[in-house]
Amino acid sequence: MNITRAAERSGLPVKTIRYYEEIGLVRPERAANGYRAFTAADVHRLTFLARARGLGFSIEECRALLALYDDRSRASADVKRIAREHLDAIEAKIADLRAMQATLADLVEACAGDDRPDCPILRGLADGAPSAAPDAAPDAPPKGGAE
Repeated sequence: MNITRAAERSGLPVKTIRYYEEIGLVRPERAANGYRAFTAADVHRLTFLARARGLGFSIEECRALLALYDDRSRASADVKRIAREHLDAIEAKIADLRAMQATLADLVEACAGDDRPDCPILRGLADGAPSAAPDAAPDAPPKGGAE
């Protein structure tokens, strides 16, 4: 089948399929005219990739999962390790988002939201209200402005 049909069946955009081919995640045959000729197995791999990417696995994690999928002598522990590490990363992101939510909720609650110029949200941002993104780089001070 052609790339358009493979895209329809896998749920992936044609551009994504071309990218996956470029980086070696799928290797469709080429017809005599040079067009890609996707097999049912290729579409299955594309669908696998779509599901894995939908769960947030990185390209390299997908590459490792595909290799394990293809390896009939694989140990399920290897698959579980990749999934566990990914789940741990998701849980850490959720914790960061919850901390961000709590901080922002506190700032919003502190703001009267009226016609007065005093704004606890702006004050909290300027004074360094605790951030839920500990790895975020601090912004540089505005050019020409005094601190």
